[in-house]
Amino acid sequence: MTDKLKTRFFALTASIAALLGTSAHAQDLPAGWDPRSGDGWVDAWLGDISRYGARYREPFVDEMVRYYGAPRELVSDLLDRRHWTPGDVYYACAIAQVLGRPCRYVVDEWDRDHVEGWGGVALRLGVKPGSSEFHKLKRGFVPTYDRWGRPIVIDSELRRDFPNRPYRDYADAAPAKGKAGKAGGEKAPGGKDKAKPGNRGHGKAPGQG
Repeated sequence: MTDKLKTRFFALTASIAALLGTSAHAQDLPAGWDPRSGDGWVDAWLGDISRYGARYREPFVDEMVRYYGAPRELVSDLLDRRHWTPGDVYYACAIAQVLGRPCRYVVDEWDRDHVEGWGGVALRLGVKPGSSEFHKLKRGFVPTYDRWGRPIVIDSELRRDFPNRPYRDYADAAPAKGKAGKAGGEKAPGGKDKAKPGNRGHGKAPGQG
């Protein structure tokens, strides 16, 4: 098996493990890390992005540079010197894209004050929960996961955008800390429940049929 095929195989294995609810790789998240975006679904998948980005750095960095307009040197600086998690880097650049601003602008805003977490920073920048900007921010997770070849379970707010995806509702409190969601269905990455009935057959990784 070539190195390229090995990388794709292990990336797919990790993706399926996250979808099926294994708790492996939880140690990649810093102790006490809590994005506090104000949205349980966002918090859960930011944690998953952090685990993915820690293992597959180059695909993560390439995504930030190519699709979110972040300077490569900025992403490397945040990850290496400033010890940001990949999930935090992603969210800063995703917010910046929604605002039409450089990623560094949101990074500087976080540095200025983040006592209320990402929810407070986004609100200060005008990305309010329930707004079209916040919806766009959430919707952007899906094409990123598709480009990585990783499965993602949407929440009910995104069902109109992605009607054929598996979905579940997430609690407002961050599932990244191990809390379960509201309704029966797929739990946040690290949970055990399956996707809701009526969505079977859509939980495979993209390209797997």
